[in-house]
Amino acid sequence: MAVGKEIRGKIKSFENTKKITKAMELVSASKMRKAQDRMRHARPYADKIRNITANLSQANPEYHSPYMRVTSPKNVGFIVVTTDKGLCGGLNTNVLRAVTNKMREVQAAGGTIQSVAIGNKGLGFLNRIGAAVVSHVTQLGDRPQLDKLIGPVKVVLDAFVDGKLDAVYLCYTKFINTMNQEPMVEQLLPLDGTRLTQTAEEKKAYGWDYIYEPDAATVIDELMTRYIEALVYQAVAENMASEQSARMVAMKAATDNAGNLIGELKLVYNKTRQAAITKELSEIVSGAAAV
Repeated sequence: MAVGKEIRGKIKSFENTKKITKAMELVSASKMRKAQDRMRHARPYADKIRNITANLSQANPEYHSPYMRVTSPKNVGFIVVTTDKGLCGGLNTNVLRAVTNKMREVQAAGGTIQSVAIGNKGLGFLNRIGAAVVSHVTQLGDRPQLDKLIGPVKVVLDAFVDGKLDAVYLCYTKFINTMNQEPMVEQLLPLDGTRLTQTAEEKKAYGWDYIYEPDAATVIDELMTRYIEALVYQAVAENMASEQSARMVAMKAATDNAGNLIGELKLVYNKTRQAAITKELSEIVSGAAAV
């Protein structure tokens, strides 16, 4: 019964794997609910500051922030948000494919690229393709912390203000629902062309203007900084919610597949065992008949 022993070993191995994937599924389900709550709580602030920034872009202040400078996007920065861990299906693959396509467009136009990696998977990928990674942050844990994000992101923001970059793109995975997550490549800077929530009617109906205290430069620069921080934080929160959802689905699929394989192996084992028993009985009967 060497074959039967080998099959029993495989069954035992798949049962152990099933236990692990089931445990990971339950853990991801628990973390997913918390991640979704954080993401939803962050959305109102991000939407409101985006509205304010949209209104500001329609006003005519005496000071124009360098973040609003619009030039031909030749030199481009990418902020790439991925996960630190794997086992989450095609989540990272999809967003990194979108980033690669955008980078090829920039390179085809003769531009240069600087990258900021948020997450270990993105950092490893950018290093493998030879991208210029100017800063990175990994091991964010299960809860995004803004103070860990500001430093690495500030590198490309300073490069934009200094004129070394003409545009900055934010790349992440947007949470749609538990079964659907969408890779996003959005223009973060300059302000013109970014995703704003004003409608055409609002733009036509209002002529936005403000009185700034203490001065326009202080207020606008601070608002721009908060705007960028809010969008980066929201992107990381969206990505974390997407990660836990994708991992829960992937681990559920792995658990189901392990169960199917165990059932098939048990069927094969039972057939093999029955065949061996039948053979032994035939040998006994044949031996008795010969005597």
